[in-house]
Amino acid sequence: MGKLLTHHMEFPNNLLAGHLYGEHDAHLKLIEEKMAVTLLPRGNRLFLSGRKDTLQLVERLLTELYELLERGEPLDRQRVEDGVQALTVNVNLADIYDQEAAIVTPLRTIYPRNGVQSQMLRAIGQNDLTIAVGPAGTGKTYLAVAAAVMAFMQDRVERIILTRPAVEAGERLGFLPGDLQAKVDPYLRPLYDALHDMLGGDRMERMVNHRSLEIAPLAYMRGRTLSNAFIILDEAQNTTPEQMKMFLTRLGHGSKTVVAGDVTQVDLPRGQPSGLVQALGILKEIESIAIVPFSEREVVRHPLVRRIVEAYQSLENIKY
Repeated sequence: MGKLLTHHMEFPNNLLAGHLYGEHDAHLKLIEEKMAVTLLPRGNRLFLSGRKDTLQLVERLLTELYELLERGEPLDRQRVEDGVQALTVNVNLADIYDQEAAIVTPLRTIYPRNGVQSQMLRAIGQNDLTIAVGPAGTGKTYLAVAAAVMAFMQDRVERIILTRPAVEAGERLGFLPGDLQAKVDPYLRPLYDALHDMLGGDRMERMVNHRSLEIAPLAYMRGRTLSNAFIILDEAQNTTPEQMKMFLTRLGHGSKTVVAGDVTQVDLPRGQPSGLVQALGILKEIESIAIVPFSEREVVRHPLVRRIVEAYQSLENIKY
């Protein structure tokens, strides 16, 4: 165990220093717990005690967080946790605290929570087609919806189209009660939820009525050309190769497309190949197509979700 050292930091603005520490020093207590350091605030001076290598990381984190506050950005427990997580997996803090990477929607501003999320947002900005692949809980769909909403609000696209293949995880679509819309809704609910989070119900309803927002099963895409649109294909691992080819060949001028899926969660009948798996193999060398791989390290749901994903990953020994 290395020798314990004590350093101090001084922040020019007392009010911002208080926001940095958090209510009742909650942010400092979180960093202490996660990083095995001791942090003692004295007004705008902060005394740090710990091992040399850890102190360097914590000082870097605190400096980045204070600079966020100086830029007028909000700071909450989540952003502190994301910074700590980035340090533990050796991610550049600038990737998650870069204001240019922020997605601004009518109801909230969304920031990337790790380096791969930041990579995905850059890929969407720079490419016509982005394929995000990785386990549940990594934020693939949520980020794609956020990027679509911002593109629409900035008039870079005329409409948003969200689609999923209606393949059941061990259930039968036909046994659900109601008409076609009622049967499809459970499969599209995550997309509805993300949109509601960013737009609100009233704005969503107006966009649907004006046909600037469409949420439909993948089968409804056949025979169409999708121009000047932001298109998201979610749960893409459950497409067949024929469905994936059909979808990708719908793309028209002025469109941006994101395909998201998890190749470890294929619900197709046994022996049926996944269109996403095939696409990853044949599209990787094509210009203007970006493939962004997520892993269990990027799970941003409850910490228990990450451990569950890791356990299944170890059992199945699947690499992607």
